[in-house]
Amino acid sequence: MAYQALYRVYRPQTFHDLAGQQHIAQTLQNALTKQQFSHAYLFTGPRGTGKTSAAKIFAKAINCEHAPAAEPCNECAACRGITSGSIADVIEIDAASNNGVDEIRDIRDKVKYAPSEVRYKVYIIDEVHMLSTGAFNALLKTLEEPPEHAVFILATTEPQKIPLTIISRCQQFDFRRIPSSEIFERLRFVVQDQKIDAEDEALQLIAKASEGGMRDALSVLDQTAAYSEATVTVQDVLDVTGMVADQMVRELIEFLEDSNAAGAIGKIGELLEQGKDPLRLMEQMIFYYRDLLLYKTSPQLEDLLSRPRVDDDFRKQAENVPSDRLFQVINQLNSALLDMKRTNHPRILLEMAVVRLCEHSETMSGAAAGSSDSSALQKRLNALEQQVHQLSVASPAASRQDPQPESNHARAPRRNSSLRIPTAHINRVLEDATKEDLIELRSVWAKVMAKIRSENVAAHAWMLESQPVASSAEGFVQAFKYDFHCQMVMENKSNIMGLVQSIVQDVTKKQKTMYPIPEDTWKTLKKDFIERSKSNPDNDGKKEEEDPLIAEAKKLVGPDLLDIKD
Repeated sequence: MAYQALYRVYRPQTFHDLAGQQHIAQTLQNALTKQQFSHAYLFTGPRGTGKTSAAKIFAKAINCEHAPAAEPCNECAACRGITSGSIADVIEIDAASNNGVDEIRDIRDKVKYAPSEVRYKVYIIDEVHMLSTGAFNALLKTLEEPPEHAVFILATTEPQKIPLTIISRCQQFDFRRIPSSEIFERLRFVVQDQKIDAEDEALQLIAKASEGGMRDALSVLDQTAAYSEATVTVQDVLDVTGMVADQMVRELIEFLEDSNAAGAIGKIGELLEQGKDPLRLMEQMIFYYRDLLLYKTSPQLEDLLSRPRVDDDFRKQAENVPSDRLFQVINQLNSALLDMKRTNHPRILLEMAVVRLCEHSETMSGAAAGSSDSSALQKRLNALEQQVHQLSVASPAASRQDPQPESNHARAPRRNSSLRIPTAHINRVLEDATKEDLIELRSVWAKVMAKIRSENVAAHAWMLESQPVASSAEGFVQAFKYDFHCQMVMENKSNIMGLVQSIVQDVTKKQKTMYPIPEDTWKTLKKDFIERSKSNPDNDGKKEEEDPLIAEAKKLVGPDLLDIKD
């Protein structure tokens, strides 16, 4: 016989085998033994929690030759036929592909005929929420007054999409997510029965990753067993599921709590270079902070944590991070995750969220130093603001010439101060810039970025969304799509700008100075420079002489029909 997937081999065949659904199993068993079962049931709940399996077990129990009984015997001809799918009186329908009015009308026409092989006709309609409005209306009358020999079992993961008129005609059972402990025990039974060598920590990780679905857990175990060489290890599970190792997430959280934005961005870049998904990484960060919060407030609820085990490093982190900080971080990361799901560049939003958390961490650590100093510090700030105001009123020219003291004080409490753009240097580059220099630099820029990535992952992350927009013999202008990337590069001149300039020199054999500038500021600066150039007739003539292609186009079609773009 061909190989069968584990979730098919270990599909529950009795109510006793339904993991985590004892409340449903007990109710259905009592109804079976008392012969008081309904003509219509609605099974709702997350995927992989046993809805369809419970429906087939119920179909076997009411048609078993030993009925009434709390469990099907799985040995009589009826039980074996329903299990194999060979009995035509138990019909399983996928509403996702049979959602039209005609299919439901066909059921309505055939349900009146008595069953041919067993006592009851059972219609199991999976994903019933996919039925159209017309199909629901066609099903309505049949559910209200079905024949005595017919039982309908509807299953869905989205009960809110089902009309209330349908729900009111059914007995509804809500299937719960299966606890990780029960999934772990089931996985351990499966590996022993299949003679698969697996680490307990790997099975615990699979149980946590399945999010309460037994079918998902068995599918991941099946895939991991095929991937591993001999023993199913934690690393095998991480590779197959795309999850990030707990140690690497812990290091990332440590960077965040130490306000080390460069280290955090570097760690994110390292993880994404390994093929990790930004959305999955963000989810793991949220669950890590959630575990810290739960363990900090209720250490006895260790079973509710999403992590396989609690070690000393995790306990130490939970003790050191304040509860207010945990609430704040979870809210911010969750908001960023929602934004990431709606964008084509989730990595950028992930980096932005990390930088914001680092800045807020600095603020909170400063506030935690002591509330007694806050009033004195506020008084000093107020006095400084008053002095600066008096100086600016008394001598505006002097304050303009020497803004250094004010900028220093303003920059101390905040990192998001306005960027100081080297406008004079950029204008000098524009005056000497040529298209040949820019084309030469852009042609090798991919090679420059590859070298940056090999030497400094964090620098590569900051430079990723930028490009050279003007180049001369001595310098080039680098436009950044996001302001905070430009800010980080300018604040780390020795680490990032020095590295980039050195690599550019190695690649182009020319020594050039890089001038970072945000994209929006570059557009304004470029527009002003072009206007100044047009007002100078010498420069205008020079530009025309430098570009013979435009002059030739004007001769061919005339200047009125041309739309010249830089």
